[in-house]
Amino acid sequence: MEQYVPSGMGGTVNVVPPAIDPLAPKNMALSPDDAAYVCKQFGVDVDRPLMVQVSRFDPWKDPLGVIDAYRMAKEEVPEVQLALVGSMASDDPEGWDFYNATIAHAGGDPDIHILNNFNNVGSIEVNAFQSQADVVIQKSTREGFGLTVAEALWKGRPFIGGNVGGIPLQVKQGISGYLVDSVEECAARTVDVLRDPALGKALGKRGKEHVRRHFLTPRYLRDYLRIFGALLGVGPAAAAASDGAAAAARPTPTATPDPTT
Repeated sequence: MEQYVPSGMGGTVNVVPPAIDPLAPKNMALSPDDAAYVCKQFGVDVDRPLMVQVSRFDPWKDPLGVIDAYRMAKEEVPEVQLALVGSMASDDPEGWDFYNATIAHAGGDPDIHILNNFNNVGSIEVNAFQSQADVVIQKSTREGFGLTVAEALWKGRPFIGGNVGGIPLQVKQGISGYLVDSVEECAARTVDVLRDPALGKALGKRGKEHVRRHFLTPRYLRDYLRIFGALLGVGPAAAAASDGAAAAARPTPTATPDPTT
């Protein structure tokens, strides 16, 4: 993001956001039947609405806040379920502590599914949960770019995320998803989407198109060509700069007197 460029850095700065591979197992197209089949294996009722957050079990990803938002939404939409899907490292004791705290916060609710890579959750399973979700959440309180956002939007699912880090780069407020600053906002937006499937479908469609244009790996080629072209003084960027310099160097024409005056 441009605001992270140190002041006084000098030279030419190019900002190139990350992108996702649309053909990777985590992002390739899954049929609705395949996505439903995978989710069923983990105890999800695929005939009921599902909220999903895919992230590490980390305080900054705020899974406890997601559970609180789910509980508020459940008061309005009692049939809703929640899946928290993440990855764990065997040598990360703090991660396991927070994972256990998340399980404790769920309080044994059978509609909250807390899953990780030690439950045989891999790329295909993440893909299935995102594809099956009625609402995808990324309620981060701090975030880098947040590739899981682009991954969820690529599945054409309505998205609700924290208004932090790189998430606003990927989501146009009210157009391709919603940005929220509190548990209450997250719950309210979730209820809006669950009660209005047409709204969710429209958000998902616009979100997928935004990712297609800006956050798929083929975009890297365009970025590299632009950067190398500018360095070599060729290409559209160089042409635009040359045209601008030529225009600035051109003498300003003097006005011709009007013979009628």
